[in-house]
Amino acid sequence: MGKDQTTENQEEQKVENTAEEQAAAGEAKETKDAKKEDSPLEKLQGELSESKDKYLRLYSEFENYRRRTSKEKIDFMKTATEDLVKDLLPILDDFERAKSSFPEAKDDEKDPVREGFDLIYKKFKNTLEKQGVTEIENPKGKELDTNLHEAITQFPAPSEDLKGKIVDQVEKGYMLGEKVVRFAKVVVGI
Repeated sequence: MGKDQTTENQEEQKVENTAEEQAAAGEAKETKDAKKEDSPLEKLQGELSESKDKYLRLYSEFENYRRRTSKEKIDFMKTATEDLVKDLLPILDDFERAKSSFPEAKDDEKDPVREGFDLIYKKFKNTLEKQGVTEIENPKGKELDTNLHEAITQFPAPSEDLKGKIVDQVEKGYMLGEKVVRFAKVVVGI
């Protein structure tokens, strides 16, 4: 029985070894399959798609940054112009008051002072218009629009149809582009 037991033990050992070899071979096969799934080509393609995605995101962020800074620059230029225009509008008002104080000239008379004054006034006004400054239309007889007008006082209306409407304009209003830089100061009828 000693030999038979030894033979049996050897056979059992062979079966165990075979089972272990088969398990190891299965693991090796799975490892090869896993390596095939993660082959260098597939890894490179995955990295390439990640790089493309990162590039597109970075490009989009840069484009958004560029647009935002351009918009901020334009807004800054408009704001800088707005401050200058606000400072120049009282000078334009003075020009208009001085112009209205000149006596009316006859057709055959030429007053060089008045002509020079008119020339400077027109140049100044044209320069402001080139910068986008426009005068708000005289609102006399219209409804009060708080987006364009500032009511400084109320006055008894000369007629019933002017009640609640603008009776007079005290100071002209101006716009720079689409933005009001100075509201028209008006008197409202009650």
